[in-house]
This record gives sequence, structure tokens and C-alpha cells, in this order.
Amino acid sequence: MAATENDLTPDMTVDTNANAGGSRSTWGGVLAAAMLLPGLQAPALAETPPEQAEMSVKLLHYRDRQPGFDRIKVTAPSVYLMVPVAGRWSVEGSLVNDSVSGASPRYHSAVSGASRLDETRKAGDVQVTRYNDRDAWSLGAAYSTEHDYRSRTVSAGYRRSSEDNNTTWNIGAAFSDDWIGSSDDPTLSRGRNTTQLTVGVTQAWTAVDLVQLSLGANWGHGMYSDPYKFPDRRPDRREQYTLMTRWNHHFSDWKATLRSSWRYYADSFGVRANTLESAWVQPLPGGWTLTPSLRYTTQRAAKFYYDPVYDAALGAPLPPGYTATSPQYLSPDQRLSAFGAVTVGMKVAYDIAPNWTADLSLEHYEQRASWRLGGSGSPGLDRFQADWLQVGLSHRF
Repeated sequence: MAATENDLTPDMTVDTNANAGGSRSTWGGVLAAAMLLPGLQAPALAETPPEQAEMSVKLLHYRDRQPGFDRIKVTAPSVYLMVPVAGRWSVEGSLVNDSVSGASPRYHSAVSGASRLDETRKAGDVQVTRYNDRDAWSLGAAYSTEHDYRSRTVSAGYRRSSEDNNTTWNIGAAFSDDWIGSSDDPTLSRGRNTTQLTVGVTQAWTAVDLVQLSLGANWGHGMYSDPYKFPDRRPDRREQYTLMTRWNHHFSDWKATLRSSWRYYADSFGVRANTLESAWVQPLPGGWTLTPSLRYTTQRAAKFYYDPVYDAALGAPLPPGYTATSPQYLSPDQRLSAFGAVTVGMKVAYDIAPNWTADLSLEHYEQRASWRLGGSGSPGLDRFQADWLQVGLSHRF
């Protein structure tokens, strides 16, 4: 299953007391308050270690489908724990167990059949963080395994806050070592290594505005071809780059926060994608919070993606005129095609009691070739839909 996930493409409490004004020189602590605005993944102030432990348990259910064809179903329980240690340290980690069933993707609309799958993925990660007066560093490790895929990752991060506590810079690096097999080919045993680097800055622009800029780069070498598709031959090197900007604005009169972001993605396969996202975080009386969200992605196809032609005699969608000596690289994977996609979501959170919070999240994703912006999408592809349902319970102590 995970060997079919080789493609990274495009495809979060509110402070209600932030002041509406104030000069930049008198903002002391503004970033500390603004960091409570949701949607920014950068860490809070480096000199402020967590004072309470936190534990959360979540259950995710995922389902995707194409017209007349239910595909994948995933049930994934997970647990997260973060514990402060000795005043200057924290240790956090998570465990997840995915149960996956269904059928592999129908990668062209004329293909009516697909191989069945039923498997389990187990994954976990741990991170240790040390907090100093104005900076903090962290070390982490992650492991994921299933019958045809294994991934091991080590990571490190560093962040530093300015003297006025209004700016935080961060840098992170990670290295992943993956093994890829195949249920269809017991002899397949390939590897892939990936080096990742991220840098970013978060700035309290005003007392009610928080902005963030982050850059990311991945350099990978190894197997990227999908063993469950034929023909599928991809380069054994892949470079991936991302640029993301975020802006959170707090409306004091409404006690609400608007989250917005833009993400640009490019890779050496030729994929180019832009993603725009917005969400409205609205606290309500009685401890409730509603967060509707909307996301749009438009993507250009990979250089070697082809629009297949279904041949009933051969039993597979193949490039026009395909032979065993056809181009060195080619793939019919729909995730490498040109398309547009929209995701609509809603999250409901409720403070059950002091330090106890329950939440429910729903998201619906729909992908169509005709929704691509700036050019026509790849022809001959079925509409693709997916739904996420997640329930969770969190406790601080």
C-alpha cells in the first residue's frame, strides 16, 4: 500500500484578549498571545517550556471513491502524549495503527477492475525538546511499517526568538530511509533515501496579525516507480520544493480568527501546484468552537505522465503506440496528472470540563480534471472523492 504513496503533491485555541492597537515598540508579549491564533505550525516562544502535560486520543475514518466504485477505507486510532520534564525539557510522542481495506486506484476511467488489499500500518514517533532563554532545540525519530513498506526517520530542529518576543526563526532537518516491496512481486526489495530541510520565520505583525513564511526542500534517491501500476517507470531521483505563506487575523469584536495560507509546490518530475486555504475559527458561548474551512488546489501534470488509452485485449491502459522500448519514464498515476481539487471542512470542539476538550472534524475532498486553473486538466479521468471523519478527546494535566 505505502509503495503507492510515493507522490507528495498538494495534495490547528484563540486568544480573545489581543489589543487592537499599540506601537511596535510596546508589543512585549504580543507574539506569546498571537501564537495562540490557530493555523501556524511554528512553535511557540522558545523560552517558554510547556507547563502542563497533554494527552489526546483520536480515531480517524477515511473513505475514497470514484463513480460506481468504492475504493479505500481506513480506520486509524492514534494516541499522543507530551510531558514536561525538569522545567526545561519536554518529551512527546505518538502511536497510530491504520487498518486499510479496499481496492487499488482505478487510474483511468475505462478500467473497471482493481486489485484488492487488506493490510495494517503501524507507526510511531518521539521528540525531545530542550528550552533555553531565547532558543530551543529538538531531536526526533519516527518509524512506520507495513507488509510492503518500511520507513525510518531521524530529525532535528532549532528555533530562536527575538528579544522583543515578536519574531521566531526556525530551521529543521530530517533524513528518511525507506524500504519498498510488493505483494505482486515477492522478489522486489528496493530502497529510497530522502534528505529534508525547512526554514521559516513567524512574525507578530500587529497585535492581531500573525504572519509566517516557510521554505522546504526534499532531495530523494531510490525507487519512485509504483510496483502496482503498469507501465510505471519514474526517475530514481526526485527534488521537491515548497514555499508557504500564512496569515492569521484576529477580529476582536467577534472574538474570531481568520486563517489563510498559500502554498506553492514544485518538483523535478515537472509537477507544479498552488494551494489556497482559509478557515474561520469562531468561539461560541458554552465552551464551543466552530471552524469551517475551504481549500483549493490546482496542479500541472508531471513531464512523463501520459493519458492512457484502454485496450481491452491487453487489459490495461497504455500510452498510444506503447511498446517495451517506449520512453524511459512514463506513468499513468492520477496523482501525477493535471487537475483541480476542492476540500470543504468543518471542525467542532467542545470544552467538556476544565482541561478536557472533545472535537469532531469532517472534510470532503473532490478532484476533477476540469477544475484545473490556468489550462485544461488531463482528459479521461474519473471524478475522485474522499471523506475524512475524526473524533478526538484531549486532556491537559
